Amino acid sequence: MRSSSSLVVVMAVALAAPSPGMAAAPYNPYAAGDEALPPVAADGTIHWGTFYKSAALQKSYERLWGLGACRGTNKAITVPVSENKLVIDRLPEAEFKGVVTAATGGIAGGMVAFVREGDVPTQADPLVAQFHPAGVTRFAVNGRAPAGILAPGMTMRVRAEADSRGRVAEPVRAFDIVTPPQGFKPDEVRPNRVDTIVGTVVSVRKGTIVLRVDAGRLRKFTLTLADDAEATIDAAQLELVGPGDVIEVKGRLWTGDGAVGAGTVFVSDVLVTKRPPVGAQAEAAPAARTVGVR
Repeated sequence: MRSSSSLVVVMAVALAAPSPGMAAAPYNPYAAGDEALPPVAADGTIHWGTFYKSAALQKSYERLWGLGACRGTNKAITVPVSENKLVIDRLPEAEFKGVVTAATGGIAGGMVAFVREGDVPTQADPLVAQFHPAGVTRFAVNGRAPAGILAPGMTMRVRAEADSRGRVAEPVRAFDIVTPPQGFKPDEVRPNRVDTIVGTVVSVRKGTIVLRVDAGRLRKFTLTLADDAEATIDAAQLELVGPGDVIEVKGRLWTGDGAVGAGTVFVSDVLVTKRPPVGAQAEAAPAARTVGVR
């Protein structure tokens, strides 16, 4: 059984490798005649393509092919290479639910380790949800979390009153962390009245937040967080996922050679629900699969 910390290392190495298992070879004689398919089909089906159980073997073969040392006639080479190839799309799709033990990377090619529902995290090898390298995995994070989860680069939405210099006098107790849809334009913030501020977090220092809003005359806002401030999350960012979160995925499970942990799940859909902060009421947060800024 691997510990959570050692699995994070394995996941990080897999993400850093030049050919981590999901790769498209420059030329693959075993796929001759196949047309290159887009990551997402017209009906919404996610296309994964080829997974190489051993990235090192595939890389070695590609090097031999590039040098002209192999042209698909030597069975001592071609048979192992053929057996090394797994067409992910041929695996059946299934649904899995569990508890997160670790997460690494981003929405394009990231990984989340989780143990199945009912398993004890310290006693079970986790499955690893593998996000599509093209960033097309449908992904949402919902729920509530302590304000300390906020970090630079995130998008914050808050109802507050700012003065003409962008300063919010009243400490903020509740705010949202969101992922704006592509092409989103925030509304101009009107000073000296309660308004909705949607901006990018520039800095977080000792409870003081600086936001940048790309609209209107006022572009910079400074606010402070109350000691009991809480975030409501409706986003699609992997850095918001942490140990203890509840995860539901739909994907294709592979447990053979090249799998990570107890098995790699090539995921098409992922929903993560944050557990309520300690002391908060345990009502469930809305599980919206369509993430936007309202």
